[in-house]
Amino acid sequence: MTEVRPAAAASASLWERDAEVAAIERAVEALRADRSSSGHVHVLRGEAGLGKTTLLAETRRIAEARGCTVWSARGGETLRSVPFNVVRQLLQPALLSLLPEEAREYLGDWYDIAGPALGIAEPVAGHADPQGVCDGLVAAVSRLAARYYPLVLLVDDAHWADQETLRWLAAFTERLDHLSVLLVIARRPDVKGDAAGHLDAISAAAAHSVTSLSALTPDAVAGLTRDTLGAHADDPFCREVWAVTGGNPYETVELLAKVQESELDPSEPSATELRPLNRSARGGGLVARLEELGVDAHRFAMAAAILGTDISVDEAARLAVMSREDAARCAELLRSARILTAPDPAAMPSADGDLEFLHPLIASAIYESIPPSLRTAMHGIAAAVVTDAGKGLAAASRHLIQVHPEGDEELVEQLRGAAREHLAVGAPDAARLCLERALQEPPPPEVHARVLHELGSATHLTAPAKTIEHLRAALAMPGLDGGERVDAIFRLSQALLHNDQMAEAVRTVEAEVARQPPGPARMRLQAVQFMWEGVHAGETASPARSQRLASLAATCAGRDNAERALLILRGFDAMTHGENAEEVVEYCDRALVNGRLAPGLGWTDPEWGLELLMMLASSYAYTDRLDRAEALFNEALRAYETAGWSGGHLALAHAYLGLGHRRRGRLKDAEKSLRESLRLAERVGRGLPLYWSATCNLVDTLLARGHVDEAWQMAEQHGFAPPYPSTIVLPDPRSVRGRLLLAVGRTKDAVNELEEAEKAAAVRGHLNPVMVPWAVDLARALATEDPARAARLASDARRQAERFGTDTAIGEALRCAAALETGQRAVRLTAQAVAYLEASPCQYEHAAARVEHGIAARSVSELHRGLTLARSCGADGLVVKAQQALDGLGAPQVGLVPGQTRR
Repeated sequence: MTEVRPAAAASASLWERDAEVAAIERAVEALRADRSSSGHVHVLRGEAGLGKTTLLAETRRIAEARGCTVWSARGGETLRSVPFNVVRQLLQPALLSLLPEEAREYLGDWYDIAGPALGIAEPVAGHADPQGVCDGLVAAVSRLAARYYPLVLLVDDAHWADQETLRWLAAFTERLDHLSVLLVIARRPDVKGDAAGHLDAISAAAAHSVTSLSALTPDAVAGLTRDTLGAHADDPFCREVWAVTGGNPYETVELLAKVQESELDPSEPSATELRPLNRSARGGGLVARLEELGVDAHRFAMAAAILGTDISVDEAARLAVMSREDAARCAELLRSARILTAPDPAAMPSADGDLEFLHPLIASAIYESIPPSLRTAMHGIAAAVVTDAGKGLAAASRHLIQVHPEGDEELVEQLRGAAREHLAVGAPDAARLCLERALQEPPPPEVHARVLHELGSATHLTAPAKTIEHLRAALAMPGLDGGERVDAIFRLSQALLHNDQMAEAVRTVEAEVARQPPGPARMRLQAVQFMWEGVHAGETASPARSQRLASLAATCAGRDNAERALLILRGFDAMTHGENAEEVVEYCDRALVNGRLAPGLGWTDPEWGLELLMMLASSYAYTDRLDRAEALFNEALRAYETAGWSGGHLALAHAYLGLGHRRRGRLKDAEKSLRESLRLAERVGRGLPLYWSATCNLVDTLLARGHVDEAWQMAEQHGFAPPYPSTIVLPDPRSVRGRLLLAVGRTKDAVNELEEAEKAAAVRGHLNPVMVPWAVDLARALATEDPARAARLASDARRQAERFGTDTAIGEALRCAAALETGQRAVRLTAQAVAYLEASPCQYEHAAARVEHGIAARSVSELHRGLTLARSCGADGLVVKAQQALDGLGAPQVGLVPGQTRR
């Protein structure tokens, strides 16, 4: 049996909590012991009233006694729709204690991204990326942790925290291996809804440090009863206290307080009075007790429950429609009745209010007791109180969404304004709630479509399917005209693309093009249609389509962004079809202004999206203009990092930067970029086109490095196998998977995969032998089994390469032809391949050609050159191949790649 805590123990909620307190003490000591130690998360889980809050208070006492810095925050049942509410409570006091320049220094590049969410900086124009804001908040705590070490973070009632805070907490716990911070979270079990996933992730990170609290035993309740009422409390009375409260510490304390107030004798004859007394402390009994305090006190308590947190006497007085003096009197009455209390400045240093509820159970009971019609009306008044206090529409929005719908145009505009404020700080879920409520009002007919459009934009980053639904509804009604309608069509087609409905995206834009009269809007939509057709992997090649695009582009001089977009699309179309590379580059160059992206065509500009610029950079990458491609990829990376876009945009930027490194032959840099891309892509969601880009390029890079087993494991782990996405992926995933299958010895499967790549390329007209390199690998695979077909494939690849005209394409085709030959012909062909690839910017291919020429010519000097190049590229497999060839020629050892042995 657990030993009962002595009468001198602290709060009732610490009775029978010795093990829990000891675990907290160990965690605090571990934090203090080593500044470089890993962080730790500890979860306290229990039903209401079991003492979670008291354990957090004990954690604070223990930590502060040992010299730790402690920050704390608490969720609120009526505040879950207030974005960043809990994280602001947690971090604002420390940040506001710094000078503005100090805060900027600590947050660095994240200041403009996370600062608005924390309420310490004004938001910049446009929508903040929620993932970027989350990453910024993680970075903020990471940097502050070093200043305030040893740092303990306490979060109470996490089940009532807002979604933005929960997302941050889940992300932050993933970083604790690298941060010396103790995070203690209190939550209820069996949480439902959106909060459950984040809380479960936090509990999983805590692993064995999840404490499930239980009710007090009869012995503990007896000890607590005698400690409160006196040693003369008899056994039957104590047993009844336990039976009435179920051992719930909070209810036990409240019941014993009522016993003291009523001067009830703690003996068996009085035990029958305990149940009525207990009912008066909860639910309807609590409301009845409120009524006994008077109408004014009851009304003030309801106003406090509506405000929820940071309850100021002045604001509650306005809401309760009473004078300041009457409000102060009511506040004192409610404090005496153990309903309200003064905030603990140590626990909540950021609290602006004068009052808080003694326990969340009391706040919930009073809020739920307010008649629905009265509650709705009070929320309407509360919204005015909050806005009049200068806290803004975003702060008032939790009240605005509770107001009864009645066609109020002013309310619709307030909700739209609140949604804009939420989007500006990276809270699209909060914006969605505001706009959904605005639709219930409903908006005037001339505004309805715009609200739907704004709602679709708000859900664009988080719920493409919802975006599609809202934008289709907006476009089906009057109100969106001119540029607004074109923007909505473009946004809808983007959502369809991200929802893997590529064919529908094309049809949607095509139908709108037919509706538009000639002019800039029609030209923009034509460009969008060509853009989606250009990235649609299932689109059958049509010479007529390319001819139409060529005809349109021929009229374009790059006078505006629609013309520049058409030039980019023409260049990309020509590149994928393997047309002359110099002409491809000419189209792309004409789309630039003084060699740079035009205003309105930047990576973060919303009018065109990133797909168009990725097509531009890819066209340069596959035409051997890698300097221009890498400049664009690096510009994308800088733009997204500066803007705090940490989701799909940044994932694609890293993927394409990795593609640039891979083409250049910087394989280690490519692998690093692609692993980061894959990490970011997994946060957005598996199966999306950006996920395929990261995985395909990483597998391709690992194969180039010679890390075949790792490439295979990566493919298996991340589902790099058919079916393939409906958008094209660069390089061609079928070709890369075919090469992977060849590398692991599954030749028959590889041939089948490469033949599927051949069919898909024929359907799309993708004849660029570098972008879709199935032919050279299939020729090598068939060299023994079907040498005649292999020779034809190699010949066709060389013809396409010469038509395309880049050094890389021709050099790779020559390498393929040489692989099918022996003797002097192989020597001549590899020498020609070396000559072309030496002029190419693709150093890995150059290194491979050098090694192959050295093997064919039995040239030690050429093998040494190839070995040096292979090492500089990070091509470990090629290094081993060169060294083995040198061994065969009896050349001196020149060293092995670390960790590798000769075979």
